[in-house]
Amino acid sequence: MKRIFLKTCLTVLCGGLLGLSTSSAQQYQANWASIDSRPIPNWFEDAKFGIFIHWGLFSVPAWGPTAKNNVGIYDRYSEWYWQTLTNSKRPGYASTLAFHEKAFGKDFKYQDFAKGFTCEMYDPSDWANIFENAGAKYVVLTSKHHEGYTLWPSAQAWNWNAVDLNPHRDIAGDLTKAVKGKGLRMGFYYSLYEWFNPLYKKDVDTYVTAHMIPQMKDLVTRYTPDILWTDGEWDHPSEKWKSTEFLAWLYNDSPSKAEVVVNDRWGKETRSKHGGIYTTEYDLVHDANSSSMEIAHPWEECRGIGSSFGYNRNENLEDYSSSKQLIDILIDKVARGGNLLLNVGPTADGRIPVIMQQRLADMGKWLKINGDAIYGTRKWEKSPKVTPETKVFYTKKNKDLYVLLTQWKNTPVTIEGVSGGTVSMLGYNGAIKVQKKGNTLTITPPVLTPDVNPSEYAWVFKISGAL
Repeated sequence: MKRIFLKTCLTVLCGGLLGLSTSSAQQYQANWASIDSRPIPNWFEDAKFGIFIHWGLFSVPAWGPTAKNNVGIYDRYSEWYWQTLTNSKRPGYASTLAFHEKAFGKDFKYQDFAKGFTCEMYDPSDWANIFENAGAKYVVLTSKHHEGYTLWPSAQAWNWNAVDLNPHRDIAGDLTKAVKGKGLRMGFYYSLYEWFNPLYKKDVDTYVTAHMIPQMKDLVTRYTPDILWTDGEWDHPSEKWKSTEFLAWLYNDSPSKAEVVVNDRWGKETRSKHGGIYTTEYDLVHDANSSSMEIAHPWEECRGIGSSFGYNRNENLEDYSSSKQLIDILIDKVARGGNLLLNVGPTADGRIPVIMQQRLADMGKWLKINGDAIYGTRKWEKSPKVTPETKVFYTKKNKDLYVLLTQWKNTPVTIEGVSGGTVSMLGYNGAIKVQKKGNTLTITPPVLTPDVNPSEYAWVFKISGAL
């Protein structure tokens, strides 16, 4: 009996200690003061880099306006094809309608795209390998976008999901198994609203209680996601969506309660104010530019490799970020205390476009050398303010400081506020010349020849024991 009692006490004690990082022991109430008091699980701030996946029926037409059509970033999203096709007020309406009639005919309905969502090339194990090799630590799949079509057998989306219709398989379940099998975290994007759902258009309250909340609970209960990334919140305040009621269930009673991370898209008033992590999108918060914002709360930038989240056949090379640009974006976000959720848009037959694979492979190659300056780090509080012109960034981990150069310097790099520490360059075996004077440390970058250059995109000096 004593042995059992001791074991029980140890279990309770360990569970309590673990709860300090996951906050699973506390009971949360259905109000924002209580919900917002829950700490962000540590794993998220350590992970830094995740993969977003936008995949659905919109991947069949795979078309949207681009910069050449003179539309803003929010109007270049191919996943908005159905809405843009039917809404004459949207800037891309005329070009989308012209494309649709040319490619598919005037009488072709959006629902008919279900026949083309075949996914015969979809190999979740192959995708998981690509994401792991990219250096990503978590994955977020669109379980349901604004079109309402789900990638799992949702009872609330009867005959409008990937099991009842093409491709007749549980896409969400298959990918969850493959991603978690690699030791990565798995999560889901979920749209609160649905453009053309008759119930949503007729009776929002019934839609929320009879459709949306049961559907979200089913998604969480089936797959135990590490992330629930909601969107489509802007039509109504969070009270209308019953967001705090759902989040209280998620944090208190769901199978994901211990370590699940949510975002801030739970009502028209909640972004950058309530929920979990704060989110930026192509450096925007709604219409506000976030590129130089000081964000004290844990946050995440989401964006595509191109200018659309869903695959867009209308994009050309100039619409895609280069590998260097993406690595620079990752460094910028991490140095400012955030994460990067970088999107891939698979084709309707289930392929990740080769150009996207190439960009991810380059990021993975860079992270294998320089990941110590990214994973598990935090913003350095003494760092100069980051602006669009910044070329020298800082991160910290325990007692170590990292100096990240997105542009090579042939002149010394001076760091204010550091008086000691041992300097090395990640991926480089040679000695680094350092000068210390008072509260200032000056690093003279080495002369790099092609055979000893550790990276072609960005370079990192590690100052061990600097802090």
